[in-house]
This record gives sequence, structure tokens and C-alpha cells, in this order.
Amino acid sequence: MIFCFRHIPVLSFTMISTVTRYFLVGSNQADTKHRVLKIDRTEPKDLVIIDDKHVYNQQEVRDLLGRLDLGNRTKIGQKGSSGLSRAVLACGIVGFVRFLEGYYIVLITKRRKMADIGGHSIYKIEDTSMIYIPNDSVRVTHPDEARYVRIFQNVDLSSNFYFSYSYDLSHSLQYNLTLLQRPYDLWSSAASSTEEEVHTQSKQDSFDIFEDEGLPTQVVYGLQNEPYNKYVWNGKLLERVKDIVHHDWLMYIIHGFCGQSKLLIYGRPVHITLIARRSSKFAGTRFLKRGANCEGDVANEVETEQIVHDASVMSFTAGSYSSYVQVRGSVPLYWSQDISTMMPKPPIRLDQADPYAHVAALHFDQMLQRFGSPIIILNLVKKREKRKHEKILSEELYPAVINLNQFLPPDHCIDYIAWDMARYTKSKLCNVLDRLSMIAENVTGVLRTNCVDCLDRTNTAQFMVGKCALAYQLYALGMIDKPKLQFDTDCVRLFEELYEDHGDTLSLQYGGSQLVHRVKTYRKIAPWTQHSKDIMQTLSRYYSNAFSDADRQDAINLFLQVYQPSESKPHLWELPTDFYLHQSSTMVLPQDRRSYTFWWSEGVLTSLPVPYDEVPSKNTMTKVKVKRVNRFDESIDIYTEFFKPYELTSFDDTFCIALTTSAWEFMPKTVGVDPSPFTVRKPEETGKSVLSNKSSKEETLLQRKTAASAPPPPSEEAISSSSEDDSEEDRDDDGSVSQRSTPIKLLTESGESSRTQEQTVKEPYGLNLAKFPAEKDLLIYEREPVSCFPGDSIYAACPPQVDRHSHDVFESHVMTGQGQVRALCRDDMLTYREYIKNRYM
Repeated sequence: MIFCFRHIPVLSFTMISTVTRYFLVGSNQADTKHRVLKIDRTEPKDLVIIDDKHVYNQQEVRDLLGRLDLGNRTKIGQKGSSGLSRAVLACGIVGFVRFLEGYYIVLITKRRKMADIGGHSIYKIEDTSMIYIPNDSVRVTHPDEARYVRIFQNVDLSSNFYFSYSYDLSHSLQYNLTLLQRPYDLWSSAASSTEEEVHTQSKQDSFDIFEDEGLPTQVVYGLQNEPYNKYVWNGKLLERVKDIVHHDWLMYIIHGFCGQSKLLIYGRPVHITLIARRSSKFAGTRFLKRGANCEGDVANEVETEQIVHDASVMSFTAGSYSSYVQVRGSVPLYWSQDISTMMPKPPIRLDQADPYAHVAALHFDQMLQRFGSPIIILNLVKKREKRKHEKILSEELYPAVINLNQFLPPDHCIDYIAWDMARYTKSKLCNVLDRLSMIAENVTGVLRTNCVDCLDRTNTAQFMVGKCALAYQLYALGMIDKPKLQFDTDCVRLFEELYEDHGDTLSLQYGGSQLVHRVKTYRKIAPWTQHSKDIMQTLSRYYSNAFSDADRQDAINLFLQVYQPSESKPHLWELPTDFYLHQSSTMVLPQDRRSYTFWWSEGVLTSLPVPYDEVPSKNTMTKVKVKRVNRFDESIDIYTEFFKPYELTSFDDTFCIALTTSAWEFMPKTVGVDPSPFTVRKPEETGKSVLSNKSSKEETLLQRKTAASAPPPPSEEAISSSSEDDSEEDRDDDGSVSQRSTPIKLLTESGESSRTQEQTVKEPYGLNLAKFPAEKDLLIYEREPVSCFPGDSIYAACPPQVDRHSHDVFESHVMTGQGQVRALCRDDMLTYREYIKNRYM
């Protein structure tokens, strides 16, 4: 069975306006298929959208726009605009929102590619545009409309919001790939369930499974699944239109972090991708959102997934991929902190008694459905305190876990690990990271980490668990011979920088500042200047919590449509608290009270240890839309979609990802050093430290652009052997090299060289030439043929000569692929036994 994640995505939008309508023309990357969305502008408060769900070719859409332009031209002598006018160019729809007047449409106008997974691009939103839909002639103004618009726009969409046209970012890689392995009978039931949708759409748009002509296998070229609503941030903004427009128009965005770095292992590229999905349920700022709501959603819940794949093969069907997921989130209890009198550590209070651990049961039920068992809790809050503060949470969480575990089967109980990380950090006899490594080695399932804020301690703990998982991922991909990674290697430095960027981003979103304590702090190797930076970050976090968190919370509530303005209820800024906005079910008497003993959802227990969401069933398959297209259609051809040699393109658009690479940023520039990224290096050997690399990343990019655009030096100028050590004071005003350096004569046209000069010329690849080639070497070089092609033509080439042993090896591989396995020799058996010994014993 052949699968592909491709459907026909709408990658570019052109918004065209008339007096009565907006026309949104969406196109694929190749500009061969188009869709048209019609938005009525004569309705003052209602949203009227027409989607004919027809796919237009290029000529058809030109004819359509031509007729619209002709029909909307005003008569001679009348005032007003004539024809069509282009309003904005966009690359995605965030959604539609209404406050007290009419609807607005929010469009993505600028994007930047951040990562690539299996040929699917992940973009970061760079800029957006918010356009009012009703025409000015029908607009009904309201005095508070402008204030709501300002609050809504306080959510900066250009700050860490991500989307993809062809990859579901709300689900993990395991879920997305598991979706492709559904049995055929379930695919058939899914196809039959969408039979009505098939009849209402055009032939080329039908959703179905089909047997490829002449092939016995099932071929599916497009899949689209329902997103996981918890991690979708524009779900409410699209709710009004998702049942009206074709699904190609819908694009779901996540909030959090996305970063990708390249690990070069002797020239073999391995991409390490980190994706953090912030929950949109019970979302908010640090002191205003603590604990959990009545539905089991916790504050600052973030699902972090690290994906490692061999970048030499960018395909889900042929590539090698590994994924690991861990979770952070507030302690799942009813608790908060009083900020009426602002202080650095407001007292922690339990707001509601929960003797049967009802809210914790709801939370862990969600985790069992999504991740399966076992679920492991790593609680990092303090145990010993002079005045009880953090300890209150531990004393309440541990009995709750004990209460829930007594009803679960022993094989699927929740594991609870409590470790006072702050106390051990102060101890001189304990290595914090070694202890975290021991915990990480024993983690066999999804780890849920928390401290009080789920920021500094949590990020370091997650880094250590991720470092352990990274070793096993590289080992499973055949990159290393044992699942161990040591500090002070290029690989771990690369991974540490990625995780610190991840931690800084999440900390800014929730706490208002970057991380205060980093991995180097817990390793106790941080420079003395880091302490002053930590103080500044603490002050920044305190200022943000005291003065700006309330406005940010209002903006989040409005953006997520937790609060929807209406003239019949108080304004958002008039509410004394947003408690009832996030605790909606507290106002409703439950019809069926949830059991305190059988606290999990129906079907969850029978599927364990496999997640309930990943168990193949007809219920889950009905949420899947299957696209039928021609196997040679350019809409599923990645090369045709992103590389168009017949058009003028720019390098900035084609190569837009600035990947952090281990060979450039971390590998030593000295000669004679092992180029392996798994070699332990002293700090003075490294080319750059992580901190200096982060601070000078923009400067490095500027230097690369300057070097690429600089003209070549004249042939008369001498090249100094010590030019790398020359400072600006060593150069003249005209930019020429100082005369204090000793020049090296260049090769003459006759091939003679000056052998008297023994200067060392340092190459950019770390190769030092002690002297120029000797005369006998030059004679040998001149005797070699210029080209191996007959007649020096690229269209005629001699077949390569292969020795008998290589031919036998290749023939053996081909026969094995056809099912004809040759008899194993003694060397093969010894190799296999060694593999089994190292892998399983």
C-alpha cells in the first residue's frame, strides 16, 4: 500500500474587492488549480460566504475575473470605483471574528519556513492583516468596537505561531504515521461514510479510496485528519465557516515553538526538530492561570515533540524517522496564588477541596486517551521549606495519584516520581544532571514534568530526558554504536541550544521573561556574567506579572473566543474575574455524574497500553478525509511544487531556512581534531560556545551575505598568511592588506612555483598546505585526461567497471528484495550474533 500526506493545498491567496463582495482566489504553488471564495459585504453583522467547491484551471479563473470586472464597472458619469481592485495578497486564513459590529477576516500576509519534515514545510507567521468585511455604506458603528480590536490585536500572531499546508501539527508524528497504517476495511468504511460528500463535489475533488489501474495494491495520495482541538489556536475563529467552505481553505495554527537543526555525522545530514504545542484550553499568563479547570485542562500545558530523521531521504514512505514526546503542565489541582498584593512569591492556596481527585482524574484521562500507558509524573517542587509554600502541592498531588491508581490495573498505573531539584542544586555533594540522567534512563513512557511554574527546572529536566531519548533515537537510526551521549560534544551542544531556545520562548509566553536558570546553571559552569543576566530576567518577569499580564490575559481570552462580546452582557474589561469563562461547567448541573472509581472514558482501558486515539476503529476513521487524484498530478509532486526552473525565483525564498549546523557553529576549526560530533571536546577547543553563538547568530548571517557579495581581490594583491589574525588597525584606510605581512607568490602561467616560501595557507575546510605542488606532481596532473567522457560530452559516458565482489553483493540485495534469500555464510552469522548481543543483551 502506497501512502502520501499530500492533498491540494491552497498556498497563496489574492483578495479582490468590489462594492458588494470580496473574492478570495486561492491557488496552489504551481498556479494550475484555483478555488474562489465569495464573501458578501452587504450584511452589516452576519457572515455570508459562498463556496462553489469547484476547482478552476488558470484560463477559467481568468475568464471569471474578467466577467466580474466587466460587470462591476460603473457607468460613465457615476461616482465610485470601477471594476475589481486588489485588496491584499496572502498565504493563509487565520479565521473570522466579530465583536460588536460586523465580521473581520484575519489573513496571513507573510510567512517564514522554519522546518521540513518528510517533504512537508512548517512555516512561522511573520505578519498578518485584519480586514473589516462589511461595506462602509452598511456599517453600524459602536463606540467600544475599536477597544475590542486593540485587545484582540494584543495577541501578536507574528510571535511563535506556526502552520503547515500539508502536515498536521496538532498531532504527533506517531499519530500521523499510524493513521496511514489503518486496515483496508476501515478505509473502505471511511470512504463509504463520505459518500454524500462525494456526490456533491466535482469529479476531481471526490473523496474515495481507489484501486490503481493495473496494480494489486491500494494507492492513497491524500489524507486529511481532524486536528486535535486542544492544540489548535484558531479553531473558534474557523468554527463559523468550517462546515461551509471546502477543507482546502481551512488551515489550523499552533502556538509554541518550532526549531530545526542539522547534525552532520561525517557528512551525513541528520535533522533534529523540536515542536512545542501550547494548549489553548485554560491558557493564560503565569499568576492568572494556575492549576486546572473543572474539565481537567491545566495551565501552561505544553506538549514537546523531538523528531530525529535522516535528512538524506525526505520521504515518509522511504525515510527513517524517530519521535519522542513529553509533556509539561501545572499541578492538576484546584489551586491559585493571590496577587492582590504583588510580591515575588505570592502564597499558594488550594481553592477547592477535591477528596476524590476528580479534576486529576479528568486530566489523566485525557493523557491516557492521547498517550496510552504508562504515564510518569516527575514532580520537581520543593519538599523541605521553613514556611510551607510549594510543599502544599505535593501533599495534595501524591494522595490524588494513589487514589486513582487503586482503580487501575497494576500494569497501567500512573508512576509518581518526586524529587526536590532546588534542594539538590544547592548541595555540593549531589550532581543534579546525573540524577536526572538516572531518572531519564528509567522512563519507558510519556513523562509529565512539573515544578511550580513549569519553566526553569522543568526545561532543564526535559532537556536531560530529551538528551537520553536523543541517544536512543540516533542509536535506532544506526548513527551511533551505543545509546550514550556525553556533554561537551558537538551533538549535545547543538541539542542544548535548541532546548534553550525552546525554553526561552515558552517562558516568554507564560512568564514574561526568558529562562532564569539554564542548563549551565545546574552544571555549575555558567560564567559570572550570567548571574547578572539572571537577576535582570527575574526583574523582567516580576514587572511583566505585575503590570502587563492582565492585558495579555484579556487578549488571550478574546482571541480564543473564551469571551465573545455582546451588547447584552458586561464588557470584557468590566469583569472582576475570568474564572467563569474558563470554568464554564461549574454553572451547569451535571446530568450524569462521573464515577469516582471508573474515572476513565469508555474504551480507554481496553486499548491500553496503546493510546485510545490511535486504535483503529470506524469511529476514528470517519474523521479522515481521503483525496483521490492522479498519481502523476503535479499537486502531489514536491519538486514541481517548490522548485520551478521555468520561472524567476530568489535564493531567499528557495533556501529560507537558516539551520544551525554542528559542522559550522560547534565543530572546532583547528586541524587534527576528530570531526565526529560525538567526540568530547574541551571548551577552549570549540569554535564557538553556545552563548556566543546565540548572541552572534545575526552577525554571522550578515558576514556570510557580505562575503558572498564581495568582489574577488585583484590578482596583483598579495595574500597574507596571517590575515585571519589581522585586526582592523592592521589595514590601511583603502582596505588593502598591511605591508607588515609577508606575501606569497602565486603560480605563474608556466606552472613554476616559489618553493622558497614555506608559509602555511589555511583552507576553509581545515586543510593546511605546507608548500605548493612539486614539479613531478604537476607533470602527473598534466598527463591525466581532462574528462572521462568520450568527446568531452555529458551525453555520452562509459559504464563504470565493477569488480566481481561488488557485483555479487548487489545481486544478493536484488534477489533478497524478490524473496530469494541466499544461504547465510559464517561471517553473516557472526555479525548477526554480535548485533543481537549488543542490541538485546
